[in-house]
Amino acid sequence: MKEPFIHPLFIIHTLQQAGHEAYFVGGAVRDMILQRKVGDVDIATSARPDDVMSLFPKTIHVGIEHGTVVVLHEGEQYEVTTFRSEGEYADFRRPTSVQFISSLVEDLKRRDFTINAMAMNEKGEIIDPFNGREDLRNQLIRTVGNPEERFHEDALRMMRAVRFVSQLAFSISDKTKRAISEHGNLLKHVSVERITIEFEKLLLGKRPSLALALIADTKLYEHLPGLDIGEEAFRRLCKYDWMMLEDISECWTLLLYLLGVDLDPFLRKWKLANRQIKSVKLQLGGLEDVLKNGWSKETMYKLGEESSLRVNRILQLVRSTNYLHTTLLVSRYRELPIHSMKELAITGQDVMTWLNRKGGPWLSALLQTIEMKVLNGEIKNSKASIKEWIQSCKQILEERY
Repeated sequence: MKEPFIHPLFIIHTLQQAGHEAYFVGGAVRDMILQRKVGDVDIATSARPDDVMSLFPKTIHVGIEHGTVVVLHEGEQYEVTTFRSEGEYADFRRPTSVQFISSLVEDLKRRDFTINAMAMNEKGEIIDPFNGREDLRNQLIRTVGNPEERFHEDALRMMRAVRFVSQLAFSISDKTKRAISEHGNLLKHVSVERITIEFEKLLLGKRPSLALALIADTKLYEHLPGLDIGEEAFRRLCKYDWMMLEDISECWTLLLYLLGVDLDPFLRKWKLANRQIKSVKLQLGGLEDVLKNGWSKETMYKLGEESSLRVNRILQLVRSTNYLHTTLLVSRYRELPIHSMKELAITGQDVMTWLNRKGGPWLSALLQTIEMKVLNGEIKNSKASIKEWIQSCKQILEERY
């Protein structure tokens, strides 16, 4: 047994000493077998939520009606969920009822994919009633039981299947793929926010092009916000090596560039945060500038170093001749005379004093002119040089501003 499982063994042992069964379950077990980095470690137990809360001094009631209690142990949080079976799904997401049960296998049976339906006991032994390890060896995504039933229970599972194809570079079973093709319209019952989370994980996965090709094969794109653009147009997205990108805003920028659609309406369909939309808008504008005119001081300055590097990675991916080696781009950016208006050697008060004028819109416009002249080396970034320039064309400035 290795970390991160050693630390929460205390929870397993405490539950067992009280007469309950307890196991590690879900994605943590899968990733441990695959020797991937393990994220959250979840525990399933025969203990009821009240029993769990009575055994541990620090707990959080996050989903007690569904059997989940968060146990706080030495600064870490662990979800502990009672074995359960579920009733009918009325809204393609949540069961109308939950029954607490005593069978681990029945609990695993309700999960989405075989590779997520394994458990591990305190000795590190794997409990695998649905042949998840075999599917891991075969690099296969397959639902537990009938895929049509699993997708009617929670339609988001179709997006999760596609996301796992990207993250794990696995293929998908024929039966599961066929069910996605036939039931993609069920995504209309899923909130856009949940779909967006899965789509972003897909784009940042190990093999996004595989997942995008699967979306094309199953015509799932017809049910994704703004992507019902026809198979031929969507398949063009699959030709690019998305894994070269490092940040989700780069992915959205590339997607918008390839689609050639209006930015704001498209991103708002996906309900992205305003901050994300602002970042993508900046990068898309910078990308278009560089593709048209090459890297200029103004474009680097407007983008900043981080966004310049993002745009440059996209240029490399689309094989633009305007791509610069990263070291050269960083060197050019850092050699700029200034990197923001805050670095100007003067203030607005200085300008008002020299021109003997009160503030107003003219001041902002003049400062922007000075900013660009300093950036392009027309004026040295020193108080004396800027003052000399202002005084040398004082009359023109007063007429213009």
